[in-house]
Amino acid sequence: MHYLAYVAPADANLALMLKVFPALAVLLVTAAVCGRLALMVMQPRVLGEMVAGVLLGPTLFGWLFPEAQAALFPPEIRPVLYVLSTIGLTLYMFLVGAGLDHGAQTRGEVRRAAVLATSGILPSMLLGFGAGLLLWSTLSRPDVPPFQFALFVGGALSLTAFPMLARILYERGLENSPIGRLTLMAASIDDALAWCILAVLSAMHLGSGAADALPTIGLTVLFAVVMLTVVRRLLRPMGKTVARTGRFSPTHMYVVILVPLIAGWMTDWIGVYAVFGGFLAGLAMPRDAAFRQALHGRMMEIVSTLLLPTFFTFSGLNTQLGGIAGGTMLLAFGLILLAGFCGKYFGCSLAMRGIGFSWRESYAVGALMNARGLMILIFINIGLAQGMITSELFAMLVLVAVLTTGGALPLYKLALPDRLERTTKPESPEPVAAGSNSP
Repeated sequence: MHYLAYVAPADANLALMLKVFPALAVLLVTAAVCGRLALMVMQPRVLGEMVAGVLLGPTLFGWLFPEAQAALFPPEIRPVLYVLSTIGLTLYMFLVGAGLDHGAQTRGEVRRAAVLATSGILPSMLLGFGAGLLLWSTLSRPDVPPFQFALFVGGALSLTAFPMLARILYERGLENSPIGRLTLMAASIDDALAWCILAVLSAMHLGSGAADALPTIGLTVLFAVVMLTVVRRLLRPMGKTVARTGRFSPTHMYVVILVPLIAGWMTDWIGVYAVFGGFLAGLAMPRDAAFRQALHGRMMEIVSTLLLPTFFTFSGLNTQLGGIAGGTMLLAFGLILLAGFCGKYFGCSLAMRGIGFSWRESYAVGALMNARGLMILIFINIGLAQGMITSELFAMLVLVAVLTTGGALPLYKLALPDRLERTTKPESPEPVAAGSNSP
């Protein structure tokens, strides 16, 4: 009996593993193919990976071959894919934070990033809030007050796809250019504020009151301060050692893996998505150029090739585009799309022009900041799970994510062609971008 009791869990684990491996293989192959197709039509690889997840979900694969889709992605493997995808995104944002060249900052860059962030979130929030008030009777659940519904729409539209934006910049070697650093900093601020808004909305909707969100905001600020002061000082000796030897010892690798994972767990526990913990952990890493190069050389390929596509495709598995039908719904969708696009694109473009950039650079940044990607999908999935929004609004915001993200790179290249983009890149680009899974 004892032997049978031991064997049964082992058999169950083996059966689960045999289900996870084929699912991983299929989603990675699909992500690779869609990523290559995206590059062929001058789109970022990451958009293809996002579309791959949607294609593998109920929208297409599940509609054409429901039995095959259910067999390939049974409910019991979803938690495994979720864990892998969250780890992948957290580690990728850790590498993004660690790769930012703080020494290349120009005077007043933080102030300009704050101006850009404000211009990115405030117009989108106001236009989205107004659209939400107009559409409350059409799209809202009856138990959600107009103010909460409108604030949710505004918060969703104010998001910028921080991970997707980072990957676009890495693929083009712009992560340490002036507009690249400004855009990344502003996008991180926008997303952090949007998640604080979601925390307030969740507290209000669940009946605990908006005041209950204040501890989340306060703990997030405290955690950021600790990471960027205490933890950064503790990691300096490791940075000097790695910079001197040019390699990571096994102990160093344990540290650079554990720090972002623990930081992601803590921010998730606080109530802010784990991606911000990973990014803060990256910012706390030593700033030596040799350290950054060695870190990216060891980690970027596996993260961007295996774990990150799992995140993008897994998120798409939960997306079904079937909530838009009829003239009224199409008009509502058009209003939401217009509010989201105009708020980000023109708000950020005018702000960039106001702080001294050319019109071409300003419109380029406006296009990049308008990409929403999967951060909005995470945002609206939480809203749907908590009963704050309907499936119809969910479908509309998914389409907004796809369309604004799909339009980001073409609008960027229209404003800043390759011949002009070269002048915005760092004079001596470091080889860290070579591991960014670029074509």
